[in-house]
Amino acid sequence: MKISAQHQFLPKTPTARSAMVMDHFGIGFETGHHVIASDLELPIAPGSIVLFTGDSGAGKSSLMRAVRQQLEASDETVLDLDELANSEELLVNSFESPLEETLPLLARCGLGESQLMLRTPSELSAGQHYRFKLAQAISQKPDWIVADEFSATLDRELAKVVACNIRRICDQSNIGFLFATTHRDITEDLRPDLHVHCSLDGDIRIENEHS
Repeated sequence: MKISAQHQFLPKTPTARSAMVMDHFGIGFETGHHVIASDLELPIAPGSIVLFTGDSGAGKSSLMRAVRQQLEASDETVLDLDELANSEELLVNSFESPLEETLPLLARCGLGESQLMLRTPSELSAGQHYRFKLAQAISQKPDWIVADEFSATLDRELAKVVACNIRRICDQSNIGFLFATTHRDITEDLRPDLHVHCSLDGDIRIENEHS
């Protein structure tokens, strides 16, 4: 899959303050297009984990969105965690799958405590709600699940546990995952099939587990 990603700088109206900044640093407004990648070859395989890492502003989310657009253009079903509808059902009632499938799934996503299963999403913490959305997406069995800033709301030890469980789910279900994050500490547990490292200087490094 060849990926291209860029964004255009919007026209801006100078102000007194912006003029002072430009005079002080000897710069002007950025114009034209900022190219993040042009015809970047990414070996995206069905049912794989693709991880985009890098500092904020390095282009990882833009690259992930470009991959998503191509997958959707190929009629692949893609679910974005940020686009899932909120529900006020009890957690245990929020899934169409049988209970014997729902309970293990909640446990794999870090929601195995019985009292949590009897809460509504609005009664969850930010980290718990994130894990609930992840379980919701997995239960729908799409071709791909997309998550920007993956694991950002989780404490780091739990993030590693969830990452390890997602690796197992991917291997068992053949669901593919596209994750973008600044947190590289989950890489060892997630064991991505494809790891795209983005740098602020524009350098993009690709690690393919199967190469």
